[in-house]
Amino acid sequence: MDGLRTFDTSGMTRTHLLTTRLFSVEHREFPRPGRPPIGRDVVVHPGAVVILPLLSEQQIVMIRNFRYTVERALWELPAGTREPNESPLETAKRELEEETGYRAAVMSPFLEFYPSPGILTERMYVFAASELTQVGQGLQDNEQITVEVVGVDVARERLVRGEFEDAKTIATLATYFLRNAPRRRGT
Repeated sequence: MDGLRTFDTSGMTRTHLLTTRLFSVEHREFPRPGRPPIGRDVVVHPGAVVILPLLSEQQIVMIRNFRYTVERALWELPAGTREPNESPLETAKRELEEETGYRAAVMSPFLEFYPSPGILTERMYVFAASELTQVGQGLQDNEQITVEVVGVDVARERLVRGEFEDAKTIATLATYFLRNAPRRRGT
């Protein structure tokens, strides 16, 4: 399949360069009337979820996740890639339990964003999880994850100090803290 060239109704051409278990890479040529086409190499990804697990109004369940790509553990919110034919909500429920050992009675859509739209089609779906019950982790063989319950104030301070390096965690926590900040009079 690699090297296969296809066309769509807009005139865009796609050449498959690489196919892996989780994503593919394509070279895309975008037509521009009266001008040369624009070429881009694009990572085609099925999408992912991020979960904001709220153990209480004052506690967030976070993980220390060893990331082989950067060769160290990062503070993160639980997350994962969607499986074929799996809805974002189904993925969020599965990943929350696998990575943290908690199951949520309530999963509410919270935010959606593209983490790197210049090169990647991945869309991230964020869910706030509440009414959590501990059921036990179900880690995959290649995962090294430890769970820690963090106070909301501690998480906010770590965010402000720049201690989080994971973009999905930064985006989710920043949005959460902005939405839940006390409003000033006159604003």
